[in-house]
Amino acid sequence: MLYILAQWLHFEGLANLIRYQSFRAGAALLTALAIGLLIGPRFINMLRVRQGKGQPIREDGPQSHLAKRGTPTMGGLMIVIALTVALVLWMDLGSRYVWASLAVTLGFGLIGFLDDYDKVTKYAHKGVPAKVRLLGEFVVAGVAAWLVVTDTNLHVPVFSNLYIPLGPFYYLFAAFVIVGAGNAVNLTDGLDGLAIMPVIIASGTFAIIAYLAGRADYAVYLGIPHVPRAGELAIFCAATMGAGLAFLWFNAPPAAVFMGDTGSLALGGMLGVIAVSVHHEIVLAIVGGLFVMEAVSVIVQVFVYKRTGKRVFRMAPIHHHFEQLGWRESTVVIRFWIVSIVLALLGLATLKVR
Repeated sequence: MLYILAQWLHFEGLANLIRYQSFRAGAALLTALAIGLLIGPRFINMLRVRQGKGQPIREDGPQSHLAKRGTPTMGGLMIVIALTVALVLWMDLGSRYVWASLAVTLGFGLIGFLDDYDKVTKYAHKGVPAKVRLLGEFVVAGVAAWLVVTDTNLHVPVFSNLYIPLGPFYYLFAAFVIVGAGNAVNLTDGLDGLAIMPVIIASGTFAIIAYLAGRADYAVYLGIPHVPRAGELAIFCAATMGAGLAFLWFNAPPAAVFMGDTGSLALGGMLGVIAVSVHHEIVLAIVGGLFVMEAVSVIVQVFVYKRTGKRVFRMAPIHHHFEQLGWRESTVVIRFWIVSIVLALLGLATLKVR
């Protein structure tokens, strides 16, 4: 909206600042942060009143979690609202990459909202059937992939000009990346502050990657795929960071609100579609390695248990395993944050190591 206004003013005077993606990224971050902090208290009170018992707590989980009964969920709505408003204000409305990413964020957020709503109203853990939820996610991801994919080659990091031609199968791969990212973040969201900080870190990393990929000069110098106008996604990532920081203010231990599937699916899907847009899907697996580890721990646990009746981990996802080993919740969260920072630095290192 403000970008269109600046265009109308021919980018003269202060409006010239809006021409620069770096300025709009910073402005979007601060806008989303301010909106999130402003609406947070009243929004949480509204959720608490409407939900009553709050998010259901697993009886078979760590006993320390039973004290969290009554904590409202669906706090991801705060993130989505702050993010959307900031984007509408500061993004270039002509960017299909931003619109596609916003569509995935809202689409996955809606699926997560329906799941959370079912759990809260029935006070049960099942929610929307998994097959129905996955079908909806793949429909949203498939449409987004069709909108953003211009190159059907899977680019391999570290090696210059090395790629795997996937042809039409790339669209299926892209949808899988988006859906996989959404569900991996969803599985990570099990402790106060555990999921949101790694999302903020990954968003900051992809803000840099998107900006570089959108600049032909930097892309050629670094040997990464050049995606015209992808730099607008840096604004999206920055707005996500701002909204995420505002949510963390209320989600810090002891959490006043949980993001629920509404937030975790939306944020994970967002990371997936941005990685697909800038052709850094493999780098997403590195930067989001914590999310991958959480998802793999669940897959391994279920696979082995169904075939042998034995458990690989004391409890899955893996953050609960460390809790069962005696780690405090805050210890698990902070150490996992450290892991996320290290993985983000490794992901950024792939830009230069060619």
